[in-house]
Amino acid sequence: MSYVDRLRARERELGRPVRVGLVGAGQMGLGFVAQVGRMPGMEVAAIAEVVPERAERAFQRSGRTGPGGSDKAVADPADGAAAIAAGRPVVVSDALALTRLPVDVIVDASGVPEVGANVAFSGLMAGKDVALLNVECDVTVGYLLATLAERVGAVYTVCRGDEPVECRILVDYVRDLGFEVVCAGKGKNNPLDPTATPASQEQRAAAIGASPKMLASFVDGSKTMIEMVALANATGLRVARRGMTGPAATVPSLAQVFRPEADGGVLTARGVVDYCTGPVAPGVFVIGYCDDPVVMDEMAYLGMGQGPYYSFYRPYHLASVEAPLSVARAVLDRAPSLVPRYWRAEVLAVAKRDLRAGEPMDGIGGQTVYGLASDAESAAREGLVPLGLAAGGRARRDVPAGTLLSHEDIAVDQSSTIATLRRLQEALLAGQEPALFAGLPVKAA
Repeated sequence: MSYVDRLRARERELGRPVRVGLVGAGQMGLGFVAQVGRMPGMEVAAIAEVVPERAERAFQRSGRTGPGGSDKAVADPADGAAAIAAGRPVVVSDALALTRLPVDVIVDASGVPEVGANVAFSGLMAGKDVALLNVECDVTVGYLLATLAERVGAVYTVCRGDEPVECRILVDYVRDLGFEVVCAGKGKNNPLDPTATPASQEQRAAAIGASPKMLASFVDGSKTMIEMVALANATGLRVARRGMTGPAATVPSLAQVFRPEADGGVLTARGVVDYCTGPVAPGVFVIGYCDDPVVMDEMAYLGMGQGPYYSFYRPYHLASVEAPLSVARAVLDRAPSLVPRYWRAEVLAVAKRDLRAGEPMDGIGGQTVYGLASDAESAAREGLVPLGLAAGGRARRDVPAGTLLSHEDIAVDQSSTIATLRRLQEALLAGQEPALFAGLPVKAA
């Protein structure tokens, strides 16, 4: 039975749809609200937005305006609860207010690691399912959040529509066929420029209707590194070398490019994540290996090439259009779309330009740092700073451009929620149960 049919059946049974609380009504949030409005059995019941007018516009554009318009900045959760029960959409300015409202799932579309950490942790502790359109948070503290969700009987997930989830689905498919996954990755739709800043991308961003900061995070490679690290931690694949390989490729050449060096490709290891530039974007791919003669004959007959390396390709990812599918999966199947099962990889902070002692760090897509994918073990051994912890920190000393930043180079804001959760995650990965978990009974999701 389709999700649509099951959502309708659930609504008939309970007398109400799945209620979603959304954080952020920017480009991704607006798209999410519009798409949910097209899905029977699900509604965005409340939006948390620091600019309430954006949330109200999102409701209006999706046809979710109640009598007299949507409620403005509900300060008392009891008032918000009454409005939601009456079927009227609610706007709040504080994201954590969503945890006190009668919503089933909280979706974070802020894209800010610290906001995601606050929302996810508070939501899970309140017994809500949490879905992130914020992979930046997941690659920083996702393992801790996933473990916490299991403990409290909630679902924590990264949303469908972004490359990590859609590529993970392909990885599962190729493994289910009995093929070895040699490489999994994505196409990057612009040349890599680690020096890109919001200022340098302002004109192009205006032309395509995007945020200059968001575009800078794409161009400087941070977003690609984040997405592939999330994929690695969900599937157990690895980052073979820092920054990955990133060759040029086309769809027909994927299986020739992404094979081991010994067989004429670019890979220094098997079972890795990587990316390419060229007309592969906006798709995702998996390179599978099978040398069984019977299977190879069948694959050749089916037009998949001579093998033994084969490319499996999905030519699109639909961002916020697909994201509501993860809400449905969480509520109906009690299962995540993507969650870190391992901690194989990290996204490290690199100085985008020369940094001066005392200078503040501005985080992902900004002027001071960009991200580089790495294996987690060497990153920990060298004391390197995850990209998701950089914002709000300060340079301890002068650092030249291109430096992989260590804790000796920048002072992380240890008072932030994401830094606190990161310390708990490091203890968890070291085999120590955080004190936070001591009073939490294990519950079934």
